[in-house]
Amino acid sequence: MSSRLQRLSAAGVSVWIDSLSREMLETGELARLLRDDVVVGVTSNPTIFQKALASGDRYDAQLRELAAAGVDDPAELFWALAVADVQAACDLLRPVWEETAGGDGYVSLEVDPTLAYDRERTYEEAMRLHALVERGNLLVKIPATRPGLGAIEDCIAKGRSINVTLIFSLGRYEAVAEAYLRGLERLVASGGDPSKAHSVASFFVSRVDTEADWRLAAHPELQGRLAVANAKLAYAHWQAAFSGGRWAYLAGKGARPQRCLWASTSMKNPAYRDVLYVEELIGPQTVNTMPLETVTAFQAHGEVAETLTRGVAEAHALLAALAAAGVDYDDVVETLEAEGVQKFADSFAELLAGIEARRGVLAAV
Repeated sequence: MSSRLQRLSAAGVSVWIDSLSREMLETGELARLLRDDVVVGVTSNPTIFQKALASGDRYDAQLRELAAAGVDDPAELFWALAVADVQAACDLLRPVWEETAGGDGYVSLEVDPTLAYDRERTYEEAMRLHALVERGNLLVKIPATRPGLGAIEDCIAKGRSINVTLIFSLGRYEAVAEAYLRGLERLVASGGDPSKAHSVASFFVSRVDTEADWRLAAHPELQGRLAVANAKLAYAHWQAAFSGGRWAYLAGKGARPQRCLWASTSMKNPAYRDVLYVEELIGPQTVNTMPLETVTAFQAHGEVAETLTRGVAEAHALLAALAAAGVDYDDVVETLEAEGVQKFADSFAELLAGIEARRGVLAAV
């Protein structure tokens, strides 16, 4: 009998894991997830790396080697450590990448989050990371801020693969899809091969309910519903954006659609079903990137049915009901974007401070 995650994969959902550490690589845990839980992709961010570097001593040997080579800048040390992990993960996932002809098998690495509002420097950093990692199955993560949109388009136009992250609003998602299409059109016009430029649009889920629910304290009947509705409406736009004549031309040149990736799918509210953000977002050509606990939970009791295209009219009605209840949707999603960028920047600062502290400890030994 097939497992629940195998059935989820058969329904068109690529299972990616929202976790990467040297421990997962060295103990074989990542390899096991690929084998047993049909995981076909890995994402990372500054918070994930911060947790990995703060636990255990698996990075100490490389830190000593770098120190002996005269590398003492915390940011330089971080990129060396992160690139080593990402390269190893890319190599592990390369068979998946090859078997799916570039459909899956990707590993994501985020640009410096302090550059989120600087188009040129974000573009330059993304290009630098692609050159540094030097793996065809790398996705560089760029946040979907307004300046980030230009950097995303520029990278796609150069044939680089991008994971667009921190998407919360429908309007911003539409702009992300447009940036991808424009980038592909520029790539084709310059004689490039659009089949080499892969992209996913990481639409954040659970944080939307977290932010909306406290504003809906007087309307409990509306709580716990916005995140799924938001994602379903985004998918409806995806269906429209990647169809029709404009897309047919690009697809004829070898371009692939930019898939919706459901991110932040762990359950923050224990009152809700722990696999809600997987079960309610099942549909063809999508990605769900899950933390380890959500992978385990879905394997144990997740239910598989195509749900993503159901209830779209109800999703529109919910947005109207929120407005009637006095909840400003635009303020919800703008708050989430600003907080998301700041959280990653804070994690990056903590991560660099942690590396500096660890370097000091090792130097004193």
